[in-house]
Amino acid sequence: MKVAIETYGCTMNQADSDIMRALISENFTLSDVSEADVVVINSCGVIDFTERKILKRIQELKGLGKKVVLAGCLSRISREALRLSDSVVAPDNLDKIVDAIKGAYNGGSAFLQWRDLDKTFLPKLRLRENVIAIVSISEGCMGHCSFCATKFARGRLRSFSLEKIVEEVENAVKQGFKEIQITSQDTGCYGLDKGKLMLPELLERIGKIEGDFRVRVGMMNPQYAKAMIEDLLNAFDNEKIYKFLHLPVQSGDNVVLDHMKRGHTVEDFLEVVDSFRKRFDITLSTDIIVGYPTENEDSFWKTYELIEKVRPDIVNITRFSKREGTLAGKLKQIPGWIVKERSRKLTELCVKIGLENNRKYIGKDFRVLVTSHGKKWMLSRTDSYRAVITKGKLGEFRRVKIGDCRHNYLLDIELKS
Repeated sequence: MKVAIETYGCTMNQADSDIMRALISENFTLSDVSEADVVVINSCGVIDFTERKILKRIQELKGLGKKVVLAGCLSRISREALRLSDSVVAPDNLDKIVDAIKGAYNGGSAFLQWRDLDKTFLPKLRLRENVIAIVSISEGCMGHCSFCATKFARGRLRSFSLEKIVEEVENAVKQGFKEIQITSQDTGCYGLDKGKLMLPELLERIGKIEGDFRVRVGMMNPQYAKAMIEDLLNAFDNEKIYKFLHLPVQSGDNVVLDHMKRGHTVEDFLEVVDSFRKRFDITLSTDIIVGYPTENEDSFWKTYELIEKVRPDIVNITRFSKREGTLAGKLKQIPGWIVKERSRKLTELCVKIGLENNRKYIGKDFRVLVTSHGKKWMLSRTDSYRAVITKGKLGEFRRVKIGDCRHNYLLDIELKS
């Protein structure tokens, strides 16, 4: 039997696909979708648009005579995806993927029970398209955000074994991976289910691993970063840790943040950003939801002004998406044309800021790590995780001089000659 995997969504899903790929390869033949008898859809349910896209894809595959196994977040949050699929396996049941594939030919099977599965104990088969290895450190989160349906799919926080995570990173480095991406729904709360915030300890352990590699720490929410700020800064003070901070604020209005049940304030966000910037030259990434049901004009402009003040390098702007079963999904929605216009204004500002931020680096020299193939050249990263388009070979550390930039990347001066 030939089996293919299609992966949607975040780095956690990509890490889950590495696990399923390993288990599938031990029992079946991995193939392209065009040749596959069974296609595993590792799904994402973060917004309605993505869900509709995946539902359409499942229908397309079924129309081609493929059996479809549904994995990922939609397994627990989309009745329609369940109805269309031949078998289903929830994120904490990935060790059952082989049984789910077999079940697709025997009347279907569903593995949806809640389980405390430590994924660091499962095998991984990573693609060698680049030199990036994704390592999950936990499942679930501590949040109660009013707009989020991912909680329904991933559940409460279950932190994985620190020793096994370190071992997994060691093995990835030995296998030649040069960039380790630490991921979870919220890296900041790692360990809290076991009694304490353990991310700094984990990073310190990883930083002591032999080899020339870099670590990108995934998204962390402001309240947890603030609670361990000194230990966190000390852990980041290691050349192997990218000076990259993904800290989602979501809104510049504390009233809206309270409605969102985010658990932090604008001031918490600013305190963490200021603390990092006093210590390091960081690349700051944040997330904004535009058009939350209780966001009025004043709320939006507070968000706009916050971005003007903080000047983040990366802003992930998402128009509010109503998700079934959430508190925010029951609220009266803002007209789409208003949300679209607010998103446009904020996007224009972020592009302007990104370009101004990057122009400061023209003429400067950096040592970069070449991590993946671009459309024409190679993508590399500075020690602060700034994207640099350059020449070179995968996994190579090389010197570059910045000759030009765009709002979202820098250009090696060699590419201009």
